[in-house]
Parts: sequence; structure tokens; C-alpha cells
Amino acid sequence: MNSARTPVRTRLGVRLFFGAMLILGVGALTAWVVALLTGPAIFHEHMLMVETPQQDPEVMTHAEEAFDHTWRLSLLLALCAASLASIIVSLALARRIVVTLDKVRSAATRVAGGDYAARVPRDGMGTEMSEMAAAFNGMAVKLAETEQTRQRLLSDLAHEMRTPLATVDGYLEGMLDGVAEADAETLSMLREQTDRLRRLAEDISLVSLAEEHQLRMQSEHIPVRELLQTAESQARSLYAAQGVRLVVDLPPADAAVTGDRDRLSQVLTNLLDNALRHTDDGDSVTLSAAATAQTVLITVEDTGHGIAQEHLPHIFERFYRVDAARDRAQGGSGIGLTIVKSITEAHGGHVAVHSRGRGQGATFRIELPRAEERIGVANPWSAV
Repeated sequence: MNSARTPVRTRLGVRLFFGAMLILGVGALTAWVVALLTGPAIFHEHMLMVETPQQDPEVMTHAEEAFDHTWRLSLLLALCAASLASIIVSLALARRIVVTLDKVRSAATRVAGGDYAARVPRDGMGTEMSEMAAAFNGMAVKLAETEQTRQRLLSDLAHEMRTPLATVDGYLEGMLDGVAEADAETLSMLREQTDRLRRLAEDISLVSLAEEHQLRMQSEHIPVRELLQTAESQARSLYAAQGVRLVVDLPPADAAVTGDRDRLSQVLTNLLDNALRHTDDGDSVTLSAAATAQTVLITVEDTGHGIAQEHLPHIFERFYRVDAARDRAQGGSGIGLTIVKSITEAHGGHVAVHSRGRGQGATFRIELPRAEERIGVANPWSAV
């Protein structure tokens, strides 16, 4: 609400000022009553304690009247001075609080309008205000990242969906015009394109959740040997059909990681699928793992097409393809390696790629924190 149209009595600064004045008034009244009740009595007792040969009642009365006039005037002047000082301090404090809150309101309004660069400055109003400013700024950064992810998502989806949608639309139009027939081959092709769209939607959803740190995982103690054996069993038939040799070098039985078994299996599956798409009949792919005291290193090395040096820095970017025509022809969504990176980082690890160039093969390395050895201990991890 615009402060120019806000009734004066409802403004926070006015309420703070009148609250301070109410406190001041109660304090001044209390001080006046206490002085009135105790001051004369105490002074009278002290006068009686004065040892004189003869106490003149008129002198005592005059002295008490003088004291009564003096303390009333002194207390009144002191309260007036204190009131003036309190008013000045209250106005300054209320103004500072209102200015700080107005900055928060202004920043919140900008963020609500889509300006995620808005920030709340830290004005030294105390720990609570600083924490509020930090929380607000953190929220703005998170919203900016989410908005950036959303924009990239829309742009990527628009680009990647164009080809399969154009293919489906073209064949449907041909069938309506009688140019194409709805035979088994055409229906199979249309099914492949719709499957591609489905995989694209699932993959882009997973990457977006991972990039926004909202990917849900069931963490457990996983022997790395089991991950490699599962990945091998899933890929063996596909490799055999293409004539590519798959070699698996299993790590020691005690090498383990803590994480989501399905997600980590997806990482290895994506790497093996990527290697298969970039190898030919007679090539080989080696899946291996090694462990140190702190980390587990999983490696997928192939003798296939290799990667030129200019492509290496971008290989894990969403929808980045070294050979776009070949990858699309083989049905890749274009974000398999992005998924590998996102899931690996969600587990506290990192992934790297190395290649000596075209025709020299490629090596992908995943480094994950090694899990502590368990001996009859129940799994302490829960859903993240």
C-alpha cells in the first residue's frame, strides 16, 4: 500500500512515536508520584534530626515550603528536559526503523515484480535486522537462480521439441492428405518420436530439480562393486548387439559410498550409454573403480570417437552435443551428461572428462566421498 494514502494513525512510525511517548508519560507520572509521596516526608525527618538549642516551628515550616517548591520545580524542569530529549531520540529511532522497513518493503515489491536483483542493505539495526536482510537477500538469489533455470528450460524445450514435433506433424499431415500411409513402419517411427518427447520431459525435470537442490534421494550405504555389476548387467546386451567390448574392473569389496542407489545407477547407465553412442564395432569401453581413504573414483574409458579440445569445457552443458546430427539420430535427449553432473554434485562429488582429441577416445571420471565402513550398524540415513 502506498504510504501517501495510508492514514497517519496507522503508520508504523507514528505508532512507534506515540508508543514511546506513552512510555515516557507513564514514567514521568510515576516519578512525580514517588517524589510527591516520599520527598517531603524524608526531608521532614532530616529536619527533626538537626540538633539545635531551640527549633523554631516557623523556620521548619519555611524550610519545608522552600524544599517543596524547589523539588517540584527541579523535577518539572528535569522531566521537561528528559521529555524533549526522549522525543528527539524517539523520532530519530522511529524514523530509522521506518526507513529500514521501507527498504525491505521496496525490495520485496521489486522482487514481486520480477526484479530479482533487489537487495536489502544491512543498516546496523541489530542482529535480528541483519539476519532478516541476509535471509531476504538469500531468498532473492534463490528466486533469481530458479527464474534463470526456468528461462533456460523453456528455451531448451522449445529448441529440442521442435524436431520431433515437426516430424510427427509432417507424417500426420501426410496421412490426412493421403500421401503417407499409417503402416507399421510409420507408426513405429511416430512412437519413437513420442518416446523421445517423454524422455526429454523426464530428463529436463530431473535436471531442473537437481539444479534447484530439490532432488529427493533415499540415502544408503552402497558397495561400489554392486553399482558396477548392476550397470554391467543392464548394458551388456546393448554392447554385444553393437559389437563393442565392455570390460568391467571391480573395486575391492569394502569400497562403498553413501547415496541414492537408483540415482547413482542412472549416472553409470548414462555414461555407458554415452560411450556406446560414440564407439563403433570393435571398440572397447572399460568401467572401473578405485578407492582411497577418503574418495571413490569411478572411471568410464572408451576407445571411440574422442572429443575435440574446444568441446571439453561444454560437454556437461544442457543440450550440448559434440555431434548433434548423430546424437539426435540415435535418440539421445541431449542432457544425459548434464544429469550425470547434477546427480554427482548432489552426492557431494564431481565429474570430469578427458580426451586427447578426435579418434583418441574419452575418459569420464566421477569422484565421490567414500563411506565409512559399517560393521553391523543400521543405516542412519533417511530421505533427503
